[in-house]
Amino acid sequence: MAISRHIVILNPIAGKGKAAERIPEVEALFKARGLEYDIRITQGVWHAAELSRDAAREGYDVVVAAGGDGTVNEVVNGLMLSLEREERIPALGVLAVGRGNDFAYGADVPADLAGCVSIIAEGRERPMDVGRIAGGDYPNGRYFANGIGAGFDTIVGLEAAKLKHVHGFMAYVIGALRTFVLYPEAPHVLIEYDDGAIEQESHQISILNGKRMGGTFFMAPDAKNYDGLLDMCIAERLTRGEMVDLIGRYTKGTQAKHKKIKTCRSSRYAIAAPKGGLVVHADGETICTNGFSLLVECLPSRVRMICNLEGAQR
Repeated sequence: MAISRHIVILNPIAGKGKAAERIPEVEALFKARGLEYDIRITQGVWHAAELSRDAAREGYDVVVAAGGDGTVNEVVNGLMLSLEREERIPALGVLAVGRGNDFAYGADVPADLAGCVSIIAEGRERPMDVGRIAGGDYPNGRYFANGIGAGFDTIVGLEAAKLKHVHGFMAYVIGALRTFVLYPEAPHVLIEYDDGAIEQESHQISILNGKRMGGTFFMAPDAKNYDGLLDMCIAERLTRGEMVDLIGRYTKGTQAKHKKIKTCRSSRYAIAAPKGGLVVHADGETICTNGFSLLVECLPSRVRMICNLEGAQR
């Protein structure tokens, strides 16, 4: 039986800069399992995607994204760009050493590093869907692994990013407070999907391949990233009080019972905002800050994902 070659693409600033400190632990765990591996450290934005494409060309069997959702996003984009060139691509593994690790949660990857390496050593795979969004700053499209958000949560993230000396959860709290003060208008949207259409003013749109966003918010608690569909959760225009209520529900995944929430599953979503106003992210990457038109689609079974086939053990 041939020995699998693994390449670990590690983002040193993931997990509030703690990921780099875990390199010795990663190496010890891989060696203890007798795994053949190389480690590559990312140097900046999009480097993980480039390293992922190189891994496909160099014939690695498994590419391991070591970081948070942004690292996974870039690695998946690299794999998909290789697939576009009809190259054989490695299977995808994940070491959940980021801050939120939302993708890992929804993909049945253990939360602890030892558990992640154990799953990679077992090498059990299942097909994984990949999302694609086109529009805004990416008219030719960009891939995503976990999901996209439009509206309130994206604006909170942008406000949090403006803070130079505050990071992590507190940055999000301050960003949320700023957003509540500003409380931007809900754009008028028309969303067409497989089984119908929705037209309304919306403060919040989430379309997920995974289950969770922001480390806490279960926007699609029943989603599966291998069913060929993306789960949408959309809120109507909300008052500040209604938004506070919904934030509490998002943390429990019970928002579907709220009178101003609609949910559905579809293979594609065409989103139009005739007057603009769409503020959108994909896996935390800003797609647009005043978008008018977006196409979001699910590409079934594009990647082979190494995960816990019995479900996440947490």
